[in-house]
Amino acid sequence: MTTKLSLATLPALIGVSAPRYQRSDLTAGIVHFGVGNFHRAHQAVYLDALFNLGEGHDWALVGAGVRAADEAMRQKLMAQDWLTTVVEQEADASAAHVTGAMIDYIQPGDSAAVIARLADPAIRIVSLTITEGGYYIDPASQRFDPTHPDIAWDAAHFEAPKTAFGLILAGLLRRRDAGIAPFTVMSCDNIPGNGHVTENAVAGLAALIDPDLADWVTSSVAFPNGMVDRITPATSPREIALLAANFGVADNWPVFCESFRQWVLEDNFPAGRPALEKVGVQFVPDVAPYEHMKIRILNGGHATIAYPAGLLDIHFVHEAMEHPLVSAFLRKVEAEEIIPVVPPVPDTDLNDYFALCERRFANPKIGDTVRRLALDGSNRQPKFIIPSALDRIRDGKSVIGLGLVSALWCRYCYGTTDSDAVIEPNDPNWDRLTAQAHKARDNPKVWLEMADIYGDLAKAPDFIDAFTKALHSLWTQGTARTLEAYLADRL
Repeated sequence: MTTKLSLATLPALIGVSAPRYQRSDLTAGIVHFGVGNFHRAHQAVYLDALFNLGEGHDWALVGAGVRAADEAMRQKLMAQDWLTTVVEQEADASAAHVTGAMIDYIQPGDSAAVIARLADPAIRIVSLTITEGGYYIDPASQRFDPTHPDIAWDAAHFEAPKTAFGLILAGLLRRRDAGIAPFTVMSCDNIPGNGHVTENAVAGLAALIDPDLADWVTSSVAFPNGMVDRITPATSPREIALLAANFGVADNWPVFCESFRQWVLEDNFPAGRPALEKVGVQFVPDVAPYEHMKIRILNGGHATIAYPAGLLDIHFVHEAMEHPLVSAFLRKVEAEEIIPVVPPVPDTDLNDYFALCERRFANPKIGDTVRRLALDGSNRQPKFIIPSALDRIRDGKSVIGLGLVSALWCRYCYGTTDSDAVIEPNDPNWDRLTAQAHKARDNPKVWLEMADIYGDLAKAPDFIDAFTKALHSLWTQGTARTLEAYLADRL
């Protein structure tokens, strides 16, 4: 028998912890764009823990979205009073708890309602998890792209913006005109310098409308940088069924994740912030070292195993880690080419951090999929892999392993695995990538001509050579034999 999740049924849950605070005591302090699984397993969990201490009850979350698909999530959460069951999975244990940090979710598409909430003086932070591809930045230069059609629309129709940045800017403008201090804008996405990137997007849009407004944004609004980390797979019928079977909870959209979580933030919140340091958030003067470590080693590691595993028809990430060639490939690329170009991190041994990542990747309970890791390579490769390769080229070091990582991505985008199974579209730019990958089969350099992705790396002879040899081997020898050659230093 299962219990349908709601505020009324919380006392009936058995073996599942519930909020120790009264939801009626919470008031909104944060509007969050992008109420997906990661947000509900990360920021919302930290806030829920703080509320359980009896503190910060004026920092509850209000959800917001700009995609039509966000309405489906809103409906699912509204049906259970905005509650979420978070299931933490380790190899030898599972634990479930219900979080109640969200108290409302504005209907996607209702720009007026979003702007009105953003103008409310009670809202002091606006946060975002809109994915790496949601910031309108050129992949190669990592600069804001003011020519993107969505941004051009918002600049021309500022009275009814469609993007998160247009809505944020409209809310800030209304606050300025009303004499209300601006809120802090906090990105929670895996992007190097995510605070700077967010500032460039908001100020860049403002510059298209009014240069004085852009100057005010730059001088008056805080955009703290932050590093976030928790492996959180997508929810499927599998997770919904597991929750019902193992914990007796019927949740429309539960979140399954690992028990590990980390959040490192710059303490730059002029409008105030919740006391998140009491629940494990690290506040530091400079996030960059932590960010580089996580993005290069963990996210770069995910990108390293995603494409060979996908080409070998491996479904789950822990199964990829069980494959001797894939796990050895990861270990060699990390040890020889990624970790050596990661700057030092305070009180952290980078090799120990990678060992932790390996254990996390190998967690059999998570159910993380290779397909999720392989998603959106056109936005992730320029952030997770290409910077390490550029640093190696700058230092005159080998890029054979990173060239192979890129060749594996190219081969994956061809659209078939080594067994000729079809790879369904897995990138917003899939059609373009597939067309380039087909051309690159006979002329590998064509793949590197995507200057918006590879930038200056495409001009580096050593990288061109490494990529060309790797792609040729993948097509003539296959993935497994190519990995064997690399591991034996024969590639």
